[in-house]
Amino acid sequence: MALYDSSKPRYPDGLVAQIVSALPGRDILNVGCGTGIEARQFQAAGCAVLGVDPDERMAEYARRTGVPVEASKFETWEAAGRTFDAVVAGTAWHWIDPVAGIAKAAQVLRPGGLLAPLHHAQHTPPELAEVVGGGLPAWSSRSAEAYRRVAPDSVFDPDGRRRSSVELYQLLFDEFANQIRQANTFCEPEQWQFGWEQTYSRDEWLELLPTFGAVAKLPPDDLARVLADVGTVIDKMGGSFSLPFTTVAVIAVRKDAD
Repeated sequence: MALYDSSKPRYPDGLVAQIVSALPGRDILNVGCGTGIEARQFQAAGCAVLGVDPDERMAEYARRTGVPVEASKFETWEAAGRTFDAVVAGTAWHWIDPVAGIAKAAQVLRPGGLLAPLHHAQHTPPELAEVVGGGLPAWSSRSAEAYRRVAPDSVFDPDGRRRSSVELYQLLFDEFANQIRQANTFCEPEQWQFGWEQTYSRDEWLELLPTFGAVAKLPPDDLARVLADVGTVIDKMGGSFSLPFTTVAVIAVRKDAD
């Protein structure tokens, strides 16, 4: 859990500040809070944050960092009459059933409260000649093929055209917005974008890479080959690389009750 918490990217301070400035109050429900990365950022911005996460191990880690967390799936979580000024989900809303999740968010938000799924989109680093899905650095054709066997739809269109991570993630953001729009309990959703970049050393990236869902599913031998190949690529780049991100928040304001 410590490795997961230290290796996952934080959210841009400007985005956190913009969300906080739009709230009617300072009470936030952090859905899928994980180890508490964004929860601590909102706490630092002056908010009171309650986390909800189905993984008790992650919930316990977040509690040790000062984030109160209740272990539960959001769709079945009991609010017990509590209401909030925002429901925030950092790189977690895709795990939530959209119909039940949006309905639950509308129930626990105060009038004027925000539903705010956040997600990072990783861009192709200019230093790399090739990218394999989701902003991952290039490795040998053998390891790339192993990755494609695990998650082919995340990398290619049905016609075989390689899609960029930006295209892939924009589809996700647009789907979030459409699901919120169709629920008819929120005003028209907006997409707030913040661009930034982070530099990774070889060792930092090799620690982070196995935390990506598709890579984590690789058999041990394939994972070892992937890590070796990626390490070789980064060594040839000078031992580090800069990874640009765009972090997007899909923001929707709860409609006032009639």
